[in-house]
Amino acid sequence: MPKAAAPKKKAPSKKVSSKSSVRKHSGSSYTTAQLTKFYEEMLMIRRFEEKTGQLYGMGLIGGFCHLYIGQEAIAIGMQANLNKGDSVITTYRDHGLMLATGSDPVEILAELMGRDGGCSKGKGGSMHMFDTAKGFYGGHGIVGASVPLGTGLAFAHQYRKEKNICVSYFGDGAANQGQVYEAFNMAALWQLPVLYIIENNEYAMGTSIARSSSTTELYRRGEAFGIQGWQVDGMNIFEVLEQGKKAVDYVRSGKGPLILEMKTYRYRGHSMSDPAKYRTKEEVSDIKENRDPIDHLKHYLIKECNVKEEKLKAIDKKLRSDIGDIVQQCQDMPEPDVSELWTDIYT
Repeated sequence: MPKAAAPKKKAPSKKVSSKSSVRKHSGSSYTTAQLTKFYEEMLMIRRFEEKTGQLYGMGLIGGFCHLYIGQEAIAIGMQANLNKGDSVITTYRDHGLMLATGSDPVEILAELMGRDGGCSKGKGGSMHMFDTAKGFYGGHGIVGASVPLGTGLAFAHQYRKEKNICVSYFGDGAANQGQVYEAFNMAALWQLPVLYIIENNEYAMGTSIARSSSTTELYRRGEAFGIQGWQVDGMNIFEVLEQGKKAVDYVRSGKGPLILEMKTYRYRGHSMSDPAKYRTKEEVSDIKENRDPIDHLKHYLIKECNVKEEKLKAIDKKLRSDIGDIVQQCQDMPEPDVSELWTDIYT
């Protein structure tokens, strides 16, 4: 079996400023139409998740539920760099990534609401979303599970001699799990086509990374295995698009695994049952006002691409209406029949 490549010179850490500035897009590969589409897709995730939180509060969604609000640029920016046949796997904060892969929002919300039209027939709920037809291999409730499972998907791509890669997402809390490093070792040893993305939203379940980790530069966690990585401002769609492309190209070229640490922030609690009292209101407000990924792209479109604000408002209005229709469709669906208790199980 091939040996892991020697560590390459580490890419410089990208400092994430607490202040936002709308800057010129350094690349020329995206048209105004494409950027507007990215804006719409990010906003779709935001509005979908806001509605999900509302439905949870009304008792129409049960069980565990983790919202992706604030992290939308990562899902949309990375998905724009992937090819058909690539695989994506993530944690239990999965609705946003599933929407980004192009899955039907009706099937996602129906699953959340426990209806038989859901992607898992209403039996899995928020933490068990799957759409393998779209290359989405699930959200997984076990902390860190997406890393060894994603490594296995990458092994399958390599074994079948496919030109595809796996993008395996996990959080800063999962970065301390032992199985993560076992997977890193295997991926480096066999030079597997896997891109590990650490969505570092700074608090894991509720403890600041500075209090829970002896080293906070998570992109360096693969150095012992010869896996290089770098840090990206995950609140900036342009940074995600550009740095994501470099990373995807690296992995797809056969150079083995790579780590991207996306510095991001979740606006809501860890889950719907988390009041998030470990953060100050001032801290959350500062991020929303100065680093919001959707506002950043909105300002860019208006100032640099001459997109009318009325057009962007119309997009938002349509999305809200569409989501309202989706909610009604799901409410009209029946719950799974009792016979479904005995299907889709091994024994």
